Amino acid sequence: MESYVIFKDLAIIIVFAKFFGLLARKIKVPQVAGEIIAGLLIGPSVLGLVAQSDFLSKMAEIGVVLLMFTAGLGTDLKEMKKTGVAAFLVACCGVAVPLIGGTILYSCFYGWSAVGSEHFLKAVFIGCIMTATSVSITVEALRELGHLNGRVGTTIMSAAIIDDVIGIIVLTFVIAFKDPDVKPLHIVTQTALFFLFAFVVGYLLYKVFQKVDQRYPHTRRIPIAGLALCLAMSYIAEKYFGIADITGAFVAGIILCNIRDSKYIAEKMDVESYMMFGPIFFASIGLKTDIGDLNTSILLFSAAFIIVALITKIIGCGLISKVCGFSWGDSLKIGVGMMTRGEVALIVSQKGLAVGLMEPVYFTSVILLIIVSSIATPVVLKILYAKEGAHEV
Repeated sequence: MESYVIFKDLAIIIVFAKFFGLLARKIKVPQVAGEIIAGLLIGPSVLGLVAQSDFLSKMAEIGVVLLMFTAGLGTDLKEMKKTGVAAFLVACCGVAVPLIGGTILYSCFYGWSAVGSEHFLKAVFIGCIMTATSVSITVEALRELGHLNGRVGTTIMSAAIIDDVIGIIVLTFVIAFKDPDVKPLHIVTQTALFFLFAFVVGYLLYKVFQKVDQRYPHTRRIPIAGLALCLAMSYIAEKYFGIADITGAFVAGIILCNIRDSKYIAEKMDVESYMMFGPIFFASIGLKTDIGDLNTSILLFSAAFIIVALITKIIGCGLISKVCGFSWGDSLKIGVGMMTRGEVALIVSQKGLAVGLMEPVYFTSVILLIIVSSIATPVVLKILYAKEGAHEV
C-alpha cells in the first residue's frame, strides 16, 4: 500500500467519526457509539472506503493507551478513601457476579469445557467484558437530579474506579493464561511484582512530578513528561512483567492523579485523543466488526448478553450495598448506577480480539450493551429518585 493512502484513510475516519459522534450525542446516545458506527459504515462490511491496516491498528493501540492514561488521571484517591470498605466491596461484587454470569452465559450458548481450555478462557473473557463500569452517564444523571455528592453518588463513583482496576487485573490474568507455557504461580508473581514496582517507582516519580509542578506550574513540560511516563509504563508492563500495556498506562495516570496539574495534563491528553487517536480507536472497532457473520444465534446471544450484563451488576452491587448498611432503595440505586458500560468495555474487547479470545462479530453485542445501558441507566435512576420523593411527600 502506498504510504500516502494513510492520509486519505485518516481524513475519512476523522470526518465520519466526528460527524456520527456528534449525531449520537444529539439523540442522547454516547458519542463513542456514533464513532463505532462510523467505522462500521466506512469499513469493508458496508461502504468499503477504508480497510484495516497495520498502521491503523498501531494508531488505535496508541489511542487505547491514551484513553486508559486519562482514566487513571481522573481517579480521585481522596474520594475513594471517604467511602472506603463499602465502595471496595461493591466493586468486588460488581466484578465477581458479572464475571461469573458472563462465563455461564457463553457456556450455555456454546458448550461447557474444561477449566483452563481455550474455550473456557473465551467464556471467562465474555465475563471480563461485563465487569467494566463507565459512570460518565450516571454522574451526569446524578448531577441533574442533585444527588451527585450524596452517599450514594460518592459510593458509585468510588466503586466504579476500583471496579475498573480490579477488572483490568482480571483481564491481565485471563490474557496471561492464553499462553499455555505460562503457569498460574508465575502470573500471580509477575502481577504482584509489577504492582510493587509501580508502587515504589510511582511514589518516587509522584514526588518528582509534584516538585516540578510546584516550580513550573501549568507549563507544557508537565503534560509532555506525563505522556512519556504513560508510554514508558505501558512498555515496561508488557515487556518486563507480561502485564497488558493498558494496565501500565492506567497506573501511570493514577501516579499523577493527585498532583496539582493533573487536570491540565488530562486536558492536553484529551486534545490528542479527541482529535485523532480516540476516533481512530473507536472507528477501528467498527472496521473490525464483521456484520456479514450476523445470524439468529448471534442476535439471540446479544440480547441475552445485554440482559445478563445489566442484571448481574444490579444484583452484585445492590445486594452487597444492603449488607454494607444502605437501605433497599439506595442499594437498588447503586446497582443501577453501576450498570453503565463504555470505553473500558470496548478496550477490553479490543484486547480480546488482539489475543484471539474474542471473534469480531461479538463487538455487535458490546456496542448494543453500551447503547442500551447508557439510555436505561439515567431513565431508571430518575424513576427511582422520583418515587423516593413521592414517598417523602
